[in-house]
Amino acid sequence: MSDDRRARPLVSQLLSERLDRREILRGVAALTALQVLGGGPLSRLVAATRRQEERAATSLGFAEIRRGRDERLHVPEGYEAQVFLRWGDPVCDDAPPFDPMKQTAAAQSRQFGFNCDYIGYAPKPWNSRNARRGFLGVNHEFTIASQMLPGFTKAEDAKKYTRAHAEIELASLGFSVLEVAYGEKGWEVVRPSAHNRRITMLDTEIEISGPAAGHPRMRTKADPSGKLAIGTFCNCAGGLTPWGTFLSCEENFQDYFGDVCSEPAEAANHARYGLKPDTHYYRRFFERFSLAREPREPNRFGWVVEIDPHEPTARPVKRTALGRFRHEGAACCLDADGRVVLYSGDDDRGEYLYRFVTRDRFDPENRAANRDLLDAGTLSVARFDSDGRVTWLPLVHGKNGLTAENGFRDQGEVLIETRRAADLLGATPMDRPEDVETNPVTGLVYVMLTNNTLRGTKHPTDAANPRAHNVHGHVIELHPPVVKGARDHAADTMQWEMFLRGGDPKNPEDGADYQRSPISDDGWLSCPDNCTFDGRGRLWIATDGAPHTADGIYACDTLGPGRAHTKLFLRSPVGAEVCGPFITPDDRHLFCAIQHPGATTGSHFAKPGTRWPDFSDDLPARPSVVAIRRRDGGPIGD
Repeated sequence: MSDDRRARPLVSQLLSERLDRREILRGVAALTALQVLGGGPLSRLVAATRRQEERAATSLGFAEIRRGRDERLHVPEGYEAQVFLRWGDPVCDDAPPFDPMKQTAAAQSRQFGFNCDYIGYAPKPWNSRNARRGFLGVNHEFTIASQMLPGFTKAEDAKKYTRAHAEIELASLGFSVLEVAYGEKGWEVVRPSAHNRRITMLDTEIEISGPAAGHPRMRTKADPSGKLAIGTFCNCAGGLTPWGTFLSCEENFQDYFGDVCSEPAEAANHARYGLKPDTHYYRRFFERFSLAREPREPNRFGWVVEIDPHEPTARPVKRTALGRFRHEGAACCLDADGRVVLYSGDDDRGEYLYRFVTRDRFDPENRAANRDLLDAGTLSVARFDSDGRVTWLPLVHGKNGLTAENGFRDQGEVLIETRRAADLLGATPMDRPEDVETNPVTGLVYVMLTNNTLRGTKHPTDAANPRAHNVHGHVIELHPPVVKGARDHAADTMQWEMFLRGGDPKNPEDGADYQRSPISDDGWLSCPDNCTFDGRGRLWIATDGAPHTADGIYACDTLGPGRAHTKLFLRSPVGAEVCGPFITPDDRHLFCAIQHPGATTGSHFAKPGTRWPDFSDDLPARPSVVAIRRRDGGPIGD
């Protein structure tokens, strides 16, 4: 443990400082009201006081970068960004070189996939805090055919696609596992390594475990057992378990199926998840994407997939006890009694926040004993009350109306139709709950709510979602109760409060709120999506869909005078979304994924909005993983 962590002030001291700062702000406001002297001594005093107060308002020492849009990636002065992994780079040791004009499914199955999202780092060995060697796990969420395939534009007819094109796309989806190490040249992939592998939607066999495994509604003609799926896709955010495995979350699976469902009993289920009888071209080449021919295939997606980087021959496993919905992430923490707790958001407007608590306890001495820990436990959904309380409602068959009379014959059906079960229990519809992470210092939980333009019309406003037509999103902070000096994440009820409301604080119509923090013109954020924490408990937020500027990463304190005082740390290339931020255990490196760079209006493979990161006329824009460090080797953010 570093000296700066040993010297961390008490929470009571930080709260006292926060209150003192608010008194300072009132004094500055009073001085501002007396600026009758124009540019005289009083106005200069006000300006100097503001500058001093802003410096004192945050522990973050980096020089904030400017908002804007251009072709490049920007980080603060004194930092450098290494483009570590690009779409098409070798993952497996036998992968061929990337040739964007001659792509094949066989090559893409061995290369780094498209549209990287979640990034996880599992130290080697699994129970260490090794920040220099370990395993990197990366999601590949979705494809944009016009951005990755030569000869295609968004205006072209989908009939031009062939099975070979579809196979390339499916091979580019899923997950990458790489053994990595940091040395004199920066981060590098370890070669040779038996651990480097691709998990794709095209042909990887994945086990199905837990209460829904083998259920009749999970069985298909291709898999009459209901226990073996082919592939994983739409993998958005994720998580890391205490035993060193990656959790990869299937999100927007609803967009890839077509035709009219041949089983009326499944049609309502599909509709609740947003499936439509459209004409997605995959169903022309693969029977499993046709609702007419394989009506139960969609039930095999929307799960959390566990991947073990330490065992390269182990099959990935879909853990059905964690529920089926559009999982944005699966953040893990240990409860005071040793059980594992996972938080997960369902990324859609008006959907819910979930929590899973394992039945059994984590064994830190026996990694193998934790292998199936996620197959048994209790999944709950959140109800936010106006008195600042959040209640966790268990999704357990036979209780709270989850019975055969309401269409739930067993726990498998509760999990297959998790959304409908949560509807029945009266959970609180939220403004696109995305990433949910636990602060490693305080044990508080932070929920990213990206936006909801239907709030106030389809979804009424409420205390936890207070803004109609919520364009900018907000962040909620959960306070699990303290039991014997530790946070009880398995408690039936918790407290919640608003941490921040995104938007421009200078625009009254935005209704932004940063807890009176003097946010700069560059520091206010919109559309919080993924997040992470550093070792000092500071929150780092990646955005998705921010208006008027490129998406980026913003950082802020969670305690003290800098609470919710966001500063812009990274700005992405034009057209890109920033995903999967994480900071290594020594706080010296920040990784993030730059997804779909150059995907601007009217752009396509031959004419991208930027050719980042290669800036070569013979290469398209390439989604990439970036590793950021301070040039002097110091902690990120200080």
